[in-house]
Amino acid sequence: MTQDWTKLAADLERLLKLRNPPFGMKLFERAEDMEAIPRIRRPKAVHAFDQVVAQAARLGWTVGVTADNLVGAQCRAVIGLGNAKDDEWKSGQRMVGVWYSTPDDAGAHQAAMNCVADGKYQAMVVSPLAAGRLNPPDIALFYATPGAMMYFINGLQWSGYKRFDWSVVGESACADSWGRALNTRQPSLSIPCFAERRYGGVLDDEMLMALPPEQLTQAITGMEALSKNGLRYPFPQYGIQQDVRAGMGVSYADRKPPA
Repeated sequence: MTQDWTKLAADLERLLKLRNPPFGMKLFERAEDMEAIPRIRRPKAVHAFDQVVAQAARLGWTVGVTADNLVGAQCRAVIGLGNAKDDEWKSGQRMVGVWYSTPDDAGAHQAAMNCVADGKYQAMVVSPLAAGRLNPPDIALFYATPGAMMYFINGLQWSGYKRFDWSVVGESACADSWGRALNTRQPSLSIPCFAERRYGGVLDDEMLMALPPEQLTQAITGMEALSKNGLRYPFPQYGIQQDVRAGMGVSYADRKPPA
């Protein structure tokens, strides 16, 4: 069945009050296939991949990159472009004295990152979901506030419940989001790092979710069910000094205040 990406994106924006539309990523084994995507834009400058993501998320562009469009091995390694994970990359030596105090700390950080394996892919495209140009994308992503992220997670857990455990690698947190989702095919929530905020325009109150696109439908179904129960985002404030029983009684029959 063909997915209606425009409706899917609109449902997410409606339920989560997103400030920017959701977008997708797709890896290509051949650069020629990436170039064939309709209305593809190619960088005229060298970028951090965070900037490429921002061009899709903030500007609505469809952007394709190869390894030589990206500033260095760290960006290439996470999405598996080129042969980035050489001994120099594994050592993390460029981060010593910048983010980590010793070579051992820097190397441990590199080893902790979730990355796509090198050698298979030549190109990556990032595009708004509603454009429908990555049909389907490998993963879907969106930026949202912590409250919206919790509501989305509640939707995922409505049916077929599972506990989620996520990682925080620190700097290079793209390994926690799109790197992990591409590599494991699991929902991946991250706290965006310094580079994502400095170069990718991520706002102070934003988190990033990345996951296989088919799981968006599951989450939307769950959020619609929660909405019918009166549980909606944004969460209305009840009052920190009020008798809680009246509020809880709306959702839980055994919490109604006494007559």
